[in-house]
Amino acid sequence: MSIPQSGGGPIEHYSQLAEYLESGCKPRDAWKIGTEHEKFGYCKDTLKPLPFEGERSILAVLEGLRDGHGWSPVEEAGKLIGLEKDGANVSLEPGGQLELSGAPLDNIHQTCDEVNRHLADVKDISDKIGVGFIGLGAAPIWSHEQMPQMPKGRYRLMTDYMDKVGTMGKSMMYRTCTVQVNLDFASEADMVQKLRVALALQPVATALFANSPFFDGKVNGHKSWRSRIWRDLDPARTGMLPFVFDEGFGFEAWVDYALDVPMYFVYRDGEYIDALGQSFRDFLKGELPALPGETPTLSDWADHLTTAFPEARIKKYMEMRGADGGPWRRLCALPAFWVGLMYDQSSLDAAWDLVKGWDAETREMLRVSASVDGLQAQAGKVRMQELAQEVLGIAEAGLKARGRVGAGGLVPDETHFLDALKESVESGKVPADELLDQYYGDWDGDLSRIYKEYSY
Repeated sequence: MSIPQSGGGPIEHYSQLAEYLESGCKPRDAWKIGTEHEKFGYCKDTLKPLPFEGERSILAVLEGLRDGHGWSPVEEAGKLIGLEKDGANVSLEPGGQLELSGAPLDNIHQTCDEVNRHLADVKDISDKIGVGFIGLGAAPIWSHEQMPQMPKGRYRLMTDYMDKVGTMGKSMMYRTCTVQVNLDFASEADMVQKLRVALALQPVATALFANSPFFDGKVNGHKSWRSRIWRDLDPARTGMLPFVFDEGFGFEAWVDYALDVPMYFVYRDGEYIDALGQSFRDFLKGELPALPGETPTLSDWADHLTTAFPEARIKKYMEMRGADGGPWRRLCALPAFWVGLMYDQSSLDAAWDLVKGWDAETREMLRVSASVDGLQAQAGKVRMQELAQEVLGIAEAGLKARGRVGAGGLVPDETHFLDALKESVESGKVPADELLDQYYGDWDGDLSRIYKEYSY
């Protein structure tokens, strides 16, 4: 989840809200790739989640990165709650999940190198203090009561609010992990086409990256329980956003959607002020109960945009949000998947041609079925495994067309980052299927073995 945003000064005109989004438009040669991933930390001897403080803790890992690997501290109320370096940041999710939000980079070779360096640094520190990290979409064994709460004011407010708007909000906050990629757009029209493709094909990413078949210590009946959790979190701020496919959709329509998302907070002088359930529209009029008479800044607007959680969303860039956290190879595969679809116009057009005839019901059916069945999902005549194969073909063509070389020119393009996904499509098995095979096979129902065999 996001750190406080820096959006700008006072909002004096309604038009500034859409202009803020539009200011993210960049020419093609300036497009970047930002990869984010979360992971669960645990004590190796007890297999319990890491507390915030102590000899074996999240704080010890943050301090190790700060002191041994050149990261600068980010503090809130005197507590170390994040790190910054070279355009990237390390932050904490509510239950202590450690997140790398990567720097905006030119190609997938670079973003994968960044991921690799980060995981190697984290492992170096973790091994010294008896800590492990694992990439899964949902915590397989831990209960909500076992999860620590990080010392961030935003999370305290959200925790209190979640049970009022859904049944799984706390599970999302404390016991899920994701990997996502952030991409650029050139214009409003480019944003519209990309967001429509992103939403329609997000279930394919959910299926290919499904990696959460366990929850509360048992099999849960879904390949991606993380995706299932997001479907019962808060309908006002989640979902597949059918209005994005309406004629005339653009930045102004996104503004109207975001204004209807209930607020969580206002950030002032290092503190989060409770604005739970209040209206940003009232804030614009100076009628926000939390801050009577005060009107928002663009930084407040930027903060508010981070509190909408659909399957794909826009800020000054676009975020693909449908994938479970997972094994090392898939952390590089997700940006390859979306960059191949989005950053070559021929591939983007082909992807849109593939999905433009679907209605909202089909898109939602695919979303639900992907979470349950992975690559065996089906919505009407659309079969997920066949769809995923076609989509990967489009993505591969897009990466070949980009022709971004790596390894000092020895690697001609970025297509090899799709290999893990191609193997899944050929076999019909995603990470969740492998985990279930182990659980019913060699593990003989002993789910604790997941930590030793699947940690980074």
